[in-house]
Amino acid sequence: MTVIASRAAEHPNKSTAASSYLLLRLPAWNLRLQRLSNSKSQHNALSDKLLEIIIYFACFIQLSLASRMLSEAVVDQAQPLQYHKGPLLTGKISVNLIWYGNFKPSQRAIISDFVASLTSSADSATKAQSQPSVAAWWKQIEKYYHLSGSKKAPLSLFLGTQLLDDSYSLGKSLTDKKITELASRGQQKDAINVVLTASDVTVDGFCMSRCGSHGSASGTARARRGLSKFAYVWIGDSTSQCPGQCAWPFHQPIYGPQSPPLVAPNNDTLSHSEVNHTDPLFSTRVLRE
Repeated sequence: MTVIASRAAEHPNKSTAASSYLLLRLPAWNLRLQRLSNSKSQHNALSDKLLEIIIYFACFIQLSLASRMLSEAVVDQAQPLQYHKGPLLTGKISVNLIWYGNFKPSQRAIISDFVASLTSSADSATKAQSQPSVAAWWKQIEKYYHLSGSKKAPLSLFLGTQLLDDSYSLGKSLTDKKITELASRGQQKDAINVVLTASDVTVDGFCMSRCGSHGSASGTARARRGLSKFAYVWIGDSTSQCPGQCAWPFHQPIYGPQSPPLVAPNNDTLSHSEVNHTDPLFSTRVLRE
């Protein structure tokens, strides 16, 4: 385990599934209509034809509605978080990065820069010139603190310690338990530990049901009431394992409109797709603590 010096720094939806189901069922319905027509030839052929037209017309309407709903979902990607009156993280919180596997220095720099930029600089002139910024996006979280009526110090995130495990100390096939074990290696008090796994590391459920996860676990430090808890986030590298599921919009999705994917600003699909998943996981972890 190597400690790195800190720097001062699915999209398929129900509409898509419905469309795919209807497309697969059309040949079967057509075959059933043919059998119906053969077995009941004494019936009026015009009635059978009319029934076939009605079914195809209904399918066309469903497909059109599904396509329209999917297109609208792509245009509007806003997914506001709902505050459920639970406790929120407050005060100064360090974000510790735990790199599991082999990563390029440039990839580590992109993620660490993103974390460092969550808190705005003290130089207001620089902030004004650099809008929109990550810090401005993150300030949207403050509205939930206003709703909670908390009188505690507001949340302030900063980049903490970075740990590099390029020897795969827990193997290349990880369970949720091993992810939690990796997360526990970071600072546990007033911290969010982010575990990032390399492209040759498989994790239970990765690509099939999730692209990342977040949670909390009991730490080793003692608190007033038993063991303390620490928060963590895990994000996998999907660029080689399942880019169509988890690397969108920097890769064409398996389902939905096949528009050209976005080009990552630094030509590094891995880092930017991980940042893309870090946004919602980070926000949800903070608001659910």
